[in-house]
Amino acid sequence: MIRVFIGYDDNESVAYHVLAHSILRHSSRPVSITPLVKRHMSDFYQRERSAMESTDFSFTRFLVPYLSGYAGWSIFMDCDMLMTTDIAELFELRNDDYAVMCVQHDYVAGDDVKFLGAVQTKYEKKNWSSVMMFNNSRCTTLTPELVSKESGLYLHQFKWLPDDSLVGALPQTWNYLVGEMSMVGTPKLIHFTLGGPYFDGYHDCEYADLWFAEQRLMNHAARG
Repeated sequence: MIRVFIGYDDNESVAYHVLAHSILRHSSRPVSITPLVKRHMSDFYQRERSAMESTDFSFTRFLVPYLSGYAGWSIFMDCDMLMTTDIAELFELRNDDYAVMCVQHDYVAGDDVKFLGAVQTKYEKKNWSSVMMFNNSRCTTLTPELVSKESGLYLHQFKWLPDDSLVGALPQTWNYLVGEMSMVGTPKLIHFTLGGPYFDGYHDCEYADLWFAEQRLMNHAARG
């Protein structure tokens, strides 16, 4: 079973469902998909959302190892994404030498504002944490108490690990940033980081046609 956790925000509910559909449609293996709904965690996680958090899952993503019982491997991804291939291909890249694996982008965000007027925070390792494969038994530092109190930079820059040698690199195709990079061929995991096609002003962004096609497939019901 491949365990997948997807960030959830009421402002992007449709994004979660389309991404989940694209994962299920392409997968060759059983997949367990869990939405990280912040209000569902109120009995063990009470961090108040600040003005710096563009989504409800800015920090809840780091609760994945806890929610997985600190056992096995789990995948986290933002909801504003689209899977175009078998998620088993990503899962096969896991390496026990690392505590966490991600695409290690080397870029500076070009815009100061992104979807819904959210501030585009610029920092080292930007977007590394938008797709993470957690080797859960090596991430026991990530308790609800720590995630509730530590700073964004501490969490998103992996300072909860002893050093960066425990962060493994994934190929760029597993977190392609629309509007921030280019690639030959269709990426395996498309990330609409500046704004999804479901938001005004982004209907015609790169790969929006693939997102809308997936939405149509999700909404389809066989007749008769």
